[in-house]
Amino acid sequence: MKSKLLITCEHAGNKIPTAYQHLFQANLDVLNSHRGIDIGAKVLFDQFVKHANPDFSIFNEESRLLIELNRSLTHPNLFSEYTKNLSLVEKNELIDKIYIPYRQRVERFIADWIVNHTVIHLSVHSFTPIFQGTERNCDIGLLYDSRQKNEQAFCKLWKEKLDFHNQFKSRMNYPYLGKADGFTTALRKQFQQNYIGIELEVNQKNYYKGWNIAIHKIIDTFKGAYCTF
Repeated sequence: MKSKLLITCEHAGNKIPTAYQHLFQANLDVLNSHRGIDIGAKVLFDQFVKHANPDFSIFNEESRLLIELNRSLTHPNLFSEYTKNLSLVEKNELIDKIYIPYRQRVERFIADWIVNHTVIHLSVHSFTPIFQGTERNCDIGLLYDSRQKNEQAFCKLWKEKLDFHNQFKSRMNYPYLGKADGFTTALRKQFQQNYIGIELEVNQKNYYKGWNIAIHKIIDTFKGAYCTF
């Protein structure tokens, strides 16, 4: 069965619409931190789109501190401490204008192709090198649901290609579990056949070092896995 490639980036930006900027005026620095944006993820996403030639790609520019597109509607962290006290009307407006349109565009793409194709979905993210005082011992994380054998096989193949270069320390389901609450998890439940959802997590320390070489190695190894899967 022929594959279709979908690439997304849920935390590509840290924009705040004018109507909500007053909520962040005393905390502008947080918007530029790892809490407000996946630092470097948009750069990586753009290069994937350029070199991996996805059948569909989409990214979100609003900050996760406004509304978290990688969480379910019932998740307690859908809204951050800056937006959790908004009125129900205001919250529903954010859901209707930002959250739902983004997710529906992705869902429509999958629904159009899933009958006759396997959809491989790569969700591009980055993570902070130090979290709660602990250094994260990884350069690249490949997140998947271990119950999904096709996802496990894809990540195993990709990891083997990454490890061959001996340039990165890659780990499976680190620094998060791929089956935790997230967009790929929701999509697995909706599309139970022919959907492969992989989250790529890249350590932001590589971005700070200047990661042009790293980007191409990550993309090349992904393409190698994708072409042979």
